[in-house]
This record gives sequence, structure tokens and C-alpha cells, in this order.
Amino acid sequence: MISVSNLSLRYGKRILFDEVSIKFTPGNCYGIIGANGAGKSTFLKILSGEIDPATGQVSITPGERMSVLSQNHFAFDAYPVLQTVLMGNKKLWDIIQQKDALYAKADFSDADGVKAAELEHVFAEMDGWNAESDAANMLSDLGVKEEHHSKLMGELNGKEKVRALLAQALFGNPDILLLDEPTNDLDVETIAWLENFLADFQNTVIVVSHDRHFLDAVCTHVADIDFGKIQLFTGNYSFWYESSQLALRQRSDQNKKVEDKRKELQDFVERFSANASKSRQATSRKKLLEKLVIDEIKASTRKYPGIIFKAERDCGDQILSVENLSKTSPEGIPYFSNITFTITKGDKIAILSKEHVAITSFFEILYGEDTADKGTCTWGSTITKSYLPNENSKYFTDDVNLIDWLRQFSKDKDETYIRGFLGKMLFSGEETLKKSNVLSGGEKVRCMVSRTMLTNANCLILDEPTNHLDLESITAFNNALKDWKHIALFTSHDHEFVQTVANRIIELTPGGIIDKRMTYDEYINDENIKALREKLYPKLAKAK
Repeated sequence: MISVSNLSLRYGKRILFDEVSIKFTPGNCYGIIGANGAGKSTFLKILSGEIDPATGQVSITPGERMSVLSQNHFAFDAYPVLQTVLMGNKKLWDIIQQKDALYAKADFSDADGVKAAELEHVFAEMDGWNAESDAANMLSDLGVKEEHHSKLMGELNGKEKVRALLAQALFGNPDILLLDEPTNDLDVETIAWLENFLADFQNTVIVVSHDRHFLDAVCTHVADIDFGKIQLFTGNYSFWYESSQLALRQRSDQNKKVEDKRKELQDFVERFSANASKSRQATSRKKLLEKLVIDEIKASTRKYPGIIFKAERDCGDQILSVENLSKTSPEGIPYFSNITFTITKGDKIAILSKEHVAITSFFEILYGEDTADKGTCTWGSTITKSYLPNENSKYFTDDVNLIDWLRQFSKDKDETYIRGFLGKMLFSGEETLKKSNVLSGGEKVRCMVSRTMLTNANCLILDEPTNHLDLESITAFNNALKDWKHIALFTSHDHEFVQTVANRIIELTPGGIIDKRMTYDEYINDENIKALREKLYPKLAKAK
């Protein structure tokens, strides 16, 4: 068990934590949530001992081992990959080092023999003889191929290195596991493996993630950081969100009787308990929900942006026709080839590819910012497009305030009108006078969303629109696209976002197109599609 008592931390006038006390117990997975800047990652650093609080203390049950997902991707560059994973169990690694040092001595003494025997005994008790094979299996499960296991960490690419560091954190069955954004740079198959691993994990897990599908799959509790406090709620993220929104609606309805409110909440809990069967942790979560006291459900004080897309006109029958579109990289690697499809009214299409640069190139071609090697794309005369790019730095080079920044993209130059769109994305008062060239990543994306809203386009092209956004903004964006009645082409690593928005999946491959009218979950679980992907992607490997 790990517990926090009377913990406080402030930076200048900004209070991150104020007299926080909370316990995390074995057998549970806790999702730490909060707005950008609330202190989620800082809280994990306090728990791990990397940062000292101003007051209060962190206590761990004596003898328990904590493991932390390293955020320093260069710390182990000089070590072999397999050794790096073994280092995740510090006690075992220390014993291995001591043993090797003893056996390497030229003047091995009787005392050394006694010491070596003691180490061998502890080594065997820790299942040390299987450690290397266990570490190798975990690396392979996470997508790091066996031929990379003996390489130095510094020789791996970014995605492989992230997976090796994740294997290090998971290795050796730690008693307490701290994970900060563990799904970053993982593909859908590896995320599914991690979800299953954590669902079966019997010890304490504390995780920060912006991936709602992941939080729903693994969390038994949500720890909400707000106004310097941390409130603990039973259930996963979706349960916390839906129940807090229900409580907020009830709080605004002053005339609703107390018993009516309780009945509505009770019905909600029962419905959610029934839906918990979708999760690997269904049984334990249902038991937790059955013990839930209805009065524990409270309205969230979190602010959600008002993302509302409106089209100035409806789409006509001719929307987009793509014929034999192909594109290769400057190095001659094929991004995609022979892409042919048409779009019909109401299509909300998730664009997939193993190479994200291929999707970005495809979107830029559709928007007119790049040209294809061959093929054509023809837009209907009624279509107006708005593009939300993944890389937006070129839009934020001028030293102008946010009002003037957004005004340059608007036909209506009235300041009140402009402020309205900034206000929807939670820029108000003095915040609208911030200089556009000093914004954070999340603030830039919120500005770009304001720009997209005021275009009133009927076709949205969105390249990783949820990057850099907090959970509240992601949820608002997700809800806006679910309500969107016109055309959307988008890509996202957010599983929930794709699953709930897309009614059609198009995958771009070097060998052609896969085009299916189905949900994302249906697509990734279809065995025929998996076999087809294997046929279409080898050309990419050969080109490399």
C-alpha cells in the first residue's frame, strides 16, 4: 500500500496540492485525472520520491517495491536492451552485479564462496534463473523484436525505446507501479496487450493517461485533482464523467426532489454495472459499484470547452472522388499507392496507416497543400474544407495577441464575435491578450480549434486533433464530432474517439486501400482484414 498524508506543494502563488491525504491499496488501478497543469505528473513524481513536497509525507508498506515508467528516454542509452529491462527490478539487478563481480575475481576466497552462496540463494528465491527469459518475453510482447534485445538502448528508434522502458517498469511484478502516459507511441495491438496485463495485475497501479479507452479498460478508481485537492471515486473514467455530469445537471435543477435525485443516480449506477461486462475487470468493478454510496457522486467543477461545428451550407451529392492516388517519400519509400474511393453524405472516415507521415501527406494533398505523384482528387462544388493540421507551429510565429491572431482567419472582424470563439475554447479576459508565439502546445491546439469552428466548413479534415489536449477538451471534441452531420476525414490515436465517431474506416497502404463501412473495433478485430493488411504492407518493409 502507498499513502499520502497532509501533502502540500506550491510554486510561487500557485497552489498545486493543499493538505492532500489519500491511500492507494493493492488490487486496484487508480487513474489520475485533472486539467492540464493540475499537477498529475508532479503528483507521480512526489510518490516516486523525485520531487519533495513542501509539507506532508508519502508512506509505503515496508518491504514493498515501487517501479516507475522512466520519462528520461536517454538515461539507459549506454546499456543493452535486455539489461535495461532487468534493471527494473533493482534488488535482483544488484544481486546479479554482485555475483558477476565475485565470480570475476582472480583471487576467489572462501569468504567469497560463502557470500556467493548467500547471493545464489536469494537469487533463486527471486526466480532469477528465469529473469532473462521473462524479460525477453515481455520485450517481445511489447513489440521489441528479439534481434534488438542485445543492442544498446541508444541504437533503438523512439518507439522501440519507449516500449523497452515500459518493459523495464512492468518487469518483476512490482508491488506499486507508477505509469505516466504509458500508451504514448504504442500501436493498438500493444495497447491491448498492456490493458490485459494491467487487468490481471494483482498489485497497486497508479496511472496518468489521456487515453479514455485505456482508462476505462484498466481503472477501478479515478483520482481527480481539482483546486489543490484529490478526490477518489469508484469506477473508471466513463463512469466518473457520466456520473459527475448527471450530478451537475441535478445540482442545477433546484426543484428536483431529493428522493427523485437518488433514484436517478441509483438507476445510473445499475445501468453502468450491467455495462461493466465489457471489461476484463468487470467482476471486481461491479462489486465496487455495488458498495458505492450514492451520496459520493458529486458534480465536477471541471470546465469543458464549447466545441460546436456548424456548416454554412449542406453538402451536395458530389463530395470527393479520389482516383489512383499515390505518394512516395523523398527517399523513395511508398507512403500509399492506387488509392481510389468516393465520399457520400454523412461519411465520417477514420484514416489509418502504419506510417503517420503517410496520413499527413494524404491530408495535405486533399487540402491542396501538397501534390500527389500520380492520381487525382476532385471535390464537389458545394464543399468547403477546413484543415486542422497535426503540426501547427507555422501558424504561431507572429507577435500578436489571440484576438488579432484569430481575426485574420475570420470574415467578420468584430472583436465581440472573435472573443466569442476564443471564449468557447476557454480563453477569456486577459488570456485573449496573450501573444500567439508564446503559447503552450495545448493552447495552440485550442486556438486552431477556434479557427476551425469559425470557418463554418461542411468538410472537416483533422490530423490528430486530440494531441496536447486534456481529457475535458478531448471529451468535448469527441461529443462535437459525434453530433456532426456532415463530412469528416480524421485520424487519431484516441481509441474512444475513433470508435465513437467513425462510420467508415480507410487504411492507406503501400499496396493499396482497405475501405470498410464498420466501426473501429469491428475493423481491428476482423481476421480477414488482418490477413489483408499482411499482404499489403510487406512492400513497405522491402522498400526500406
